[in-house]
Amino acid sequence: MKLPFHTLDVFTRLRFGGNPLAVVLDADDLTGEEMQMIAREFNYSETTFVLRPKDARHTAHVRIFTPTVEVPFAGHPNVGTAYALATAEGNETVEEFLFEEAAGLVRAKILRIAGEVDQIQLTAPQALSVGKSFAPVNVAACLSLSEADIAVDVHQPCIASVGLPFIVVEIATREALQRAKADMAAFSTILPADGADAIYLYCREVAERDGAVDFSARMFAPFDGLPEDPATGSATAAACALLAGLENSTPRRFQVAQGIDMERPSLLSVEVDDDGTVRIGGACVPVMSGMLSV
Repeated sequence: MKLPFHTLDVFTRLRFGGNPLAVVLDADDLTGEEMQMIAREFNYSETTFVLRPKDARHTAHVRIFTPTVEVPFAGHPNVGTAYALATAEGNETVEEFLFEEAAGLVRAKILRIAGEVDQIQLTAPQALSVGKSFAPVNVAACLSLSEADIAVDVHQPCIASVGLPFIVVEIATREALQRAKADMAAFSTILPADGADAIYLYCREVAERDGAVDFSARMFAPFDGLPEDPATGSATAAACALLAGLENSTPRRFQVAQGIDMERPSLLSVEVDDDGTVRIGGACVPVMSGMLSV
């Protein structure tokens, strides 16, 4: 079996920046086990598989795999998959895709300039949900930081999700954000919990190299074979929805930098509406296309 695939750098306009993604097309005849092996072969943070939709009113059924596990929803895979489809022959005038995913339906809007795809903006499949909180000292240990490096003025470290759960934690200083690194032994003492197995850490203090953003972020997911992710749309959307709700500041727009200290600079845009709808968007750069032999 030979299947077409594309790779893209997502949440960036710079080739070899952002978060790499592989998109495998015409994947209907693959088993879940085969999809997992292919995702492990690409070894990107995620690989998507595009199948025929179960409902003809929808664009496609999309499955998302990290190198170790299938996930119900993720941001950069949807942005990149929509970009790959929007730039395919025959889709020059399409304005929107609707993807079937395990977390629900994901709407992806195609933003064009002079007819060319500029950005993809997707709507999160679920409203914000907030789960259990964690002691700052325990989360700090996971990040090789001290308890003083954890900011708790707005919220305790807690699980937040708009389709995929993460521990969301605010870091007090940009220096501490840069210094953080995952401690696997400490991770194992508190995670996985309530579906979350990763930590998203953000800091409102930004460096000049972060650009004109609201905050800079990092994400560690060692259980998924991801020591660090350069751009995490689902976690960024959840963190922004959490902050907008706690600060009673909807509607609100955020610009978020991630991947800066990995030399994979990424820029993620988030909108949170009064009704709790969360949209996340960004640009993509195509990198490779080819045929996959299975």
